[in-house]
Amino acid sequence: MGYHTIHEVFSRFRKAEPEPLGELDHFNAFTLVVAVALSAQATDVGVNKATRTLFKVADTPEKMLELGEDGLTDHIKTIGLFRQKAKNVIRLSRILVEEYGGEVPSSRAALQSLPGVGRKTANVVLNMWFKQPAQAVDTHIFRVGNRSGIAVGKDVDAVERAIEDNVPAEFQQHAHHWLILHGRYICVARKPKCGACLIRDLCQYEDKTQ
Repeated sequence: MGYHTIHEVFSRFRKAEPEPLGELDHFNAFTLVVAVALSAQATDVGVNKATRTLFKVADTPEKMLELGEDGLTDHIKTIGLFRQKAKNVIRLSRILVEEYGGEVPSSRAALQSLPGVGRKTANVVLNMWFKQPAQAVDTHIFRVGNRSGIAVGKDVDAVERAIEDNVPAEFQQHAHHWLILHGRYICVARKPKCGACLIRDLCQYEDKTQ
């Protein structure tokens, strides 16, 4: 897909949703890190349900350490892999207090050094909180990028680079949110809703539905 086509794709996304928002509830950088770490192999709805009460009592790393692993486990036991996630959140909270003065660092390398925080999680935090044009590629973006021709790659790292390389700078800040929302609600995995698609005429997918 060429530059002018990709520009048109994102122009349409921007016109439809000028300020797309992530769907994970958070109040500060720390609660965003925790929410994203908890969201691995879980739905945003499920995570939000668990963090609604959690963040009322533990919205800083200091308060999370006071809550402790058992207290945290009680809040998140409805989420998949909750035991390992509880361990990671307590460990990353301790590191934030001991090494970063209780503040969430704003570099990818520092974020990725935290337990349970991979490149995708780091990119979400950099993008959503620190307003860096970082691209967090999940299954939705991987599918939409390859299916449409917007960002083709054999793995998530390749798709991330394709977005960074091919999407015009003016769209980089919100690109991953537009693509996630498009994949979550329109370009779904089993039977994409091509009839309701904003970019149907630009998309390279050959097996379009009605």
